[in-house]
Amino acid sequence: MPSRRRFLRTSALTAGVLGTAPGWLLRAAAQGSSNRRILVVIFQRGAADGLNVVAPFFEPRYYQLRPSVNVARPAATPNSSIDLDGRFALHPSLQPLKPLWDSGQLAIVHATGSPDSSRSHFDAQEFMECGTPGVKREDGWLNRALPASSSNGSPMRAIALGTKMPRTLKGERSALAVNDLSKFQFGDAATSGILERLYGQSADAGLKKQGTGIFEAARAIEAIRQQPSAPPAGGQYLGEFGRRLQQVARLIKANVGVEVAFVDMDGWDHHANEMGQLTNMLREFGTSLAAFSRDLGDKMADTAIVTMSEFGRTAAENGNGGTDHGHGSVMMVLGGPVRGGAMYGTWPGLEPEQLFEQRDLAVTTDFRDVLGEVVREHLGQQTDLVFPGYTVGKGLGLIKT
Repeated sequence: MPSRRRFLRTSALTAGVLGTAPGWLLRAAAQGSSNRRILVVIFQRGAADGLNVVAPFFEPRYYQLRPSVNVARPAATPNSSIDLDGRFALHPSLQPLKPLWDSGQLAIVHATGSPDSSRSHFDAQEFMECGTPGVKREDGWLNRALPASSSNGSPMRAIALGTKMPRTLKGERSALAVNDLSKFQFGDAATSGILERLYGQSADAGLKKQGTGIFEAARAIEAIRQQPSAPPAGGQYLGEFGRRLQQVARLIKANVGVEVAFVDMDGWDHHANEMGQLTNMLREFGTSLAAFSRDLGDKMADTAIVTMSEFGRTAAENGNGGTDHGHGSVMMVLGGPVRGGAMYGTWPGLEPEQLFEQRDLAVTTDFRDVLGEVVREHLGQQTDLVFPGYTVGKGLGLIKT
C-alpha cells in the first residue's frame, strides 16, 4: 500500500500547499470583487517562429531569406497577413486577435529573448522558467513573483494547467498543477473522506497542511465542475491549448483566489513543412486566446496575459520547408491593464551584419525586461527578488500606470 506522502506525489494532481487556513474560499470569494490582479503566462514550447507569427513585411530581406516560408504581404492574397502598423503584420491565422489590437488590449514586443545563446530546447526553457539565463535553479521566476505573505490563503493562488508542475512555479510559495479539472478527485466520497482523515491525523505538520489544502482545493473544484460551462458568445476554444485556457477561465471566474496561472502549448519546433503546421498552431492559439478574453469579461480589466517561447527560428528557411533553432522571437502582452495597439522594442534588421551570428534575428529586448515590467507594474513586486542578479529596465510602457 503506498504511503500517504507518495500518494500526494503520484495522484492526479501535483501540489505544494504551505499553510492554508480555514475559510480561505470565503475570503477569496470576498476579495474576488476587489480587483485582484491576475497574471496568466503562456509558454510556447518548441521555439515559436516570431518572424512568421508577426512578420516584418516592410523588410525586403525577409522575403529574400524566406522565398517559400513566409507570410504574404497584407492584401497581397485573399489569405494574406494582417497589417498592424504599416511595418509588421499578424499571421493570417491570428485574425481573432486583431480586435484586441484595435481596442488597445494587445501589445507586441519583437526581437525579444534571452541573452543566453543556447539552442537547446531543454536548457533554454529551463533558463527562461528560472528567470536566470545561463543558470539553473530549483525555483522559478513566477513562483518568486508571488508575495511571500498574503491574506489570500487559497491553495489555488498559483496554478498550472498541465501534466506536471513547471519549473517556473516551483519554489517556496504555494502552487498547484492539474491537467484536467474533471479528474481532480480521489475516488468516491467515502474513499476521499478516509484519505482526508488520514492526512488530518498525520504527525507531520507539513504533510498535514499539504493534505488539507489539496482536499479543500478538490472540494472547491468539484463545486466549479457542477456549474454549467460553455464557450463564450462569439468565441471558441480550440484543441488542448483551448481546453486548458478554458479551465483557467473557469477558476478565475469562480473567485477561488487565482493570482497567477501558467499554461503550456507544445509543438512549435517546425524544421519541416512549417507553413502548414504553423497555420494550424496559430489558429488554435489565436482563436483560444480571443475566446479567453471574451470569457473573462469584466475580469479582463485586472488580468494581464504574457506569451513567451524559449527562442526563435533562423532568419533563413532550410531545405525542408521549415526553419531551424534560432535566437530572437516575439512576445505578446494582452489584457485590460495593457497599453496595447502598438509595437514595442527595437527592430534590429535582417541584413547579414545585423543578424545574430549572421543567421538569427538578434535579441534587442531581454525577456526579463518584458516580464519584469509586468511583475512590477501589474503585480507590484520588486523585480530584483524575482530576477536575481539582473536589473530590469525602466520599462517599455507596456502597462498602464
